[in-house]
Amino acid sequence: MNKIYPRDLFTNAAKDYQLMAEALSYLGERWQERPDYKSAANQAGLSPHHFHKIFTRWAGVSPKNYIGALTHHAAREVLDEGGTVEDASLETGLSSTSRLHDLFIKHEALSPGEARSKAKGVDMVWGSAPCPFGIAVGLISPRGLSAYGFCEPGEEIQAFEDFKRRYPMANYTRDNLAIANVTANIFEGGVVPIALYGTPFQLQVWKALLTVESGKTIRYMDVAKHIKNPKAVRAVGAAIGANPISWIIPCHRILGADKRLTGYHWGIERKRAMLAYEAAHRSAMA
Repeated sequence: MNKIYPRDLFTNAAKDYQLMAEALSYLGERWQERPDYKSAANQAGLSPHHFHKIFTRWAGVSPKNYIGALTHHAAREVLDEGGTVEDASLETGLSSTSRLHDLFIKHEALSPGEARSKAKGVDMVWGSAPCPFGIAVGLISPRGLSAYGFCEPGEEIQAFEDFKRRYPMANYTRDNLAIANVTANIFEGGVVPIALYGTPFQLQVWKALLTVESGKTIRYMDVAKHIKNPKAVRAVGAAIGANPISWIIPCHRILGADKRLTGYHWGIERKRAMLAYEAAHRSAMA
């Protein structure tokens, strides 16, 4: 097998960059037309399969999801500026408000009307409960667990406010029993429905975190490689830091480049305790 020298790698990377820059421009100008990615592949002079592979590697999402993200972003701007759901549908070229509804459910787990109003009128439940790592604080939306974190006794309100900033207009009811039941399911191996709010890239990173086994750790750069975007270490770190559902999506299993513990939203000591807890349970089951 012939060796590939750095110069060859950089040449190929530069070539791919030019192709993808043109493709991003092409899709960015025509996203309202919902172009088939095969047309973008044709513009780039690539087979659809090869184009899809290169595009996904460089953009971090598939061409279809990229167009969906552009559409969602544009619709979000219309709603944030006071437009109606019908306005957003027309501006983004969607054939009906039902398609806009499906788009928002995919990207935010809320309907367009709910997102436009900052979840005004949406009933959400929050609460706190004891857990192996102090106090767990959770937020449950109509479609599942939307946030889960930890704090020290007496800091429950601060943790809740951290979650509440996402949708300040929702109707919040405190129900510690509901969160206690969720916590019991989480730590006893039960199934907990979740409703994630995030960009396609964040969802891709969070999905990658789910592949890290309990009791194991990997580095940020390993996550970037896993999603086939090795240069996006910083973006991966930001996405991990934005993870809203701790423990279930195990961002605590990610270490720095030197394999040291790095920043954790709920405290380095808690991160260390989590890893020790998992290691002990893994050892006991061996």
